[in-house]
Amino acid sequence: MTLAAFLAAILGLLLTPGPTNTLMGLAGALSGFRRMTRLIPAEVLGYLSTILPLAFMGQGILAAVPVAGHGIKLAAAAWVMLLAVRLWGRGSLAQAGGPITARRVYVTTVLNPKALIIALVLLPAPDADQFPPRLAMFCAATVAVALIWGGAGSFARRGSGAQGRMQVIQRAASVWLALVSVMLVAGLVRP
Repeated sequence: MTLAAFLAAILGLLLTPGPTNTLMGLAGALSGFRRMTRLIPAEVLGYLSTILPLAFMGQGILAAVPVAGHGIKLAAAAWVMLLAVRLWGRGSLAQAGGPITARRVYVTTVLNPKALIIALVLLPAPDADQFPPRLAMFCAATVAVALIWGGAGSFARRGSGAQGRMQVIQRAASVWLALVSVMLVAGLVRP
């Protein structure tokens, strides 16, 4: 894969709304841009915690034990649905288990299905010369996308009517997370 194709694929995948991006956007909206930036290392570490083991051992494990991939996807779907239900049912993120913490971002990112695609499809094999620079580019892209999503969330909290907008954003985020969870499960039951 050429460098341009790799970057386009990584950015296209990372910019797509998903559970981690939803949390980063909400963090920007609820806590402001500066506080949201403190969560970025947790996102990068979350991705690396999944990507590196999968890149080095994933193909062999998933080929030998195909049900392992299904288990990972089910765990991700359950976590994302839990976030959606908490966010909707409690009316606000603060009531849904407190503020968005680095731990919540880390766990959500570890379980993010995007990591599977990055590790098993987009990154070159770990023994390839391109692996370290492509992994570094992925990390830089992750930071850039987190800043975009957090900035968008931070922008939503400005001006009059911010409280009402925040309620709408939280409800929309809850619905989106539920849809992501359902899509993950649907992908498992489709032949």
